[in-house]
Amino acid sequence: MANTNVYRGSDGAITLSVEQTEEGTKAQGIIDEYELTTVGRAINVEVTVTSELKPFHELGQRYPTELRPGNVNITGTIERAYINGALLKLLLGEAASSRPAGTWVQPAFNIVLNLNNPAISGTSNTITIHGVKFQDWSYGIPEDDFVLEKAKFMALWVSVEDKTAG
Repeated sequence: MANTNVYRGSDGAITLSVEQTEEGTKAQGIIDEYELTTVGRAINVEVTVTSELKPFHELGQRYPTELRPGNVNITGTIERAYINGALLKLLLGEAASSRPAGTWVQPAFNIVLNLNNPAISGTSNTITIHGVKFQDWSYGIPEDDFVLEKAKFMALWVSVEDKTAG
């Protein structure tokens, strides 16, 4: 049976996990240092999956006769009202603390977005974004609003799991 429930942002939780790679080990150190397994104070999380479709047009036809799939890209953003350097360190790795002499490993991790409607026990929607690397980080100090940091990311692939009660 398909999950047809609606959710609000308050039904959500964001957790981070890692793969057993050198990039994952770097990310795990930062996640442990900042206790980031569960990401708090996050707002406006957005995940975009695009598939580059290429239409084939035959001579004499105005509409395409076939749509061919191309590259798939996963991107997104996350904003957080808790500025402590964790997201910047996930972008820069060891380069966030000092200037490395040469190249360094950029941390990679998974973002797990879990939605549970508390009124319907046992029903949830989980999106896991695998192989995430932050692409850029910004930090704004508005005059009369909350200070937020914002990180844009790219990922290798995405998976979804729907659970329904009963």
